[in-house]
Amino acid sequence: MARIRLDHVTKRYGKITALKDISIDVKDNEFYVIFGPAGAGKTSVLNLIAGISDPEEGDIRFDEAYMNYVEPRERNVAMVFENYALYPHKTVYENIASSMRTKKYRQPEDVVEREVRKVAEMMNITELLDRKPTQASNGQRQRIALGRALVRNPNVFLMDEPLAHLDAKLRNSMRKELKSMQEAFHTTTIYVTHDYTEAMSLGDRIAVINEGSICQIGTGSEVYYLPETEFVAKLFGDCEINILDGLVLEEEGEIVIRLPYGDETYTVPDDVKDKLRTAGVNQVDIGFRGWAIDYSREPRKGYVRGNIYTHEPLGNKVELTVSLGDDMIRFIVHVDEKFEIDEAIYLHFNMDKGIFFHSVTKEYLVRHNEEIMRGGGING
Repeated sequence: MARIRLDHVTKRYGKITALKDISIDVKDNEFYVIFGPAGAGKTSVLNLIAGISDPEEGDIRFDEAYMNYVEPRERNVAMVFENYALYPHKTVYENIASSMRTKKYRQPEDVVEREVRKVAEMMNITELLDRKPTQASNGQRQRIALGRALVRNPNVFLMDEPLAHLDAKLRNSMRKELKSMQEAFHTTTIYVTHDYTEAMSLGDRIAVINEGSICQIGTGSEVYYLPETEFVAKLFGDCEINILDGLVLEEEGEIVIRLPYGDETYTVPDDVKDKLRTAGVNQVDIGFRGWAIDYSREPRKGYVRGNIYTHEPLGNKVELTVSLGDDMIRFIVHVDEKFEIDEAIYLHFNMDKGIFFHSVTKEYLVRHNEEIMRGGGING
């Protein structure tokens, strides 16, 4: 087991800078997720940790050991990829045992058999040991690949989109198995994904990366409820967060917000007022998640009228897109609610549920109950 650190690491491929001065600190036995869009630099981080490539700048450490330029076979790192990389002509037993029969990690055959059967039992694939991988399902093949990586007790377990090829139902069940497996083996795990659901459900902490730079590191609650930038906010949620232009005004000594949908003004909580005063801003961007928007089918005080633009069923809920002024507002309603295209609908934006960003830098300013959110609270 190991603590993994990258300190001010830069990686270039020719003229392309894949990673720019990144630093991460993965605790011993932590399930650490590296999350971001395609081409963000996620796999480059894994390759540096595995020793497949070396940094141009910065240090890589396992515990206190300096690992720059240490050969991959000397690092005791196990990797699992989305394509499984199993030997089709060997049995499942031989596939799992293969990592204990290499020159570096060779073990006596009685130890190999004991460890293979122990891992197979934990991965629920004992009945497959005498079969070929081609006789296993996709989910079973992924378990075989995981078992082969785990059997030699690596210092760190690296996973590069291992569930990408599985269907949605199987991905869900495999996520639960991966978390249980990591807890059972007490192995430091670094997991790469572009799927925010995987990131939120698996990660003890999440490092959000884009264009080779770390955007934010935090727990699932922190990156969802307290995103440090609008970019991070847009990566998480069943429907993309709505970012609205807000004008900061003062009426009778109180700070209020006006949105670009008429003359209606909105009061803000005291803790938000204080931060907006301190920031000295007169314009803000305000983010509203799809569940944070109130609606009515009848006119109500404080509500603004829009029209249904699209409705998309999503299982037991529906994502509505509403045309409101120059904006398209997306939010979630129950599947039993029936709407027609162009139907009038009335929306209310409760500032208690908004996330306030600087209108120029797009960086986080404040939200209501910030300290509760930072402590893992989820009520808004």
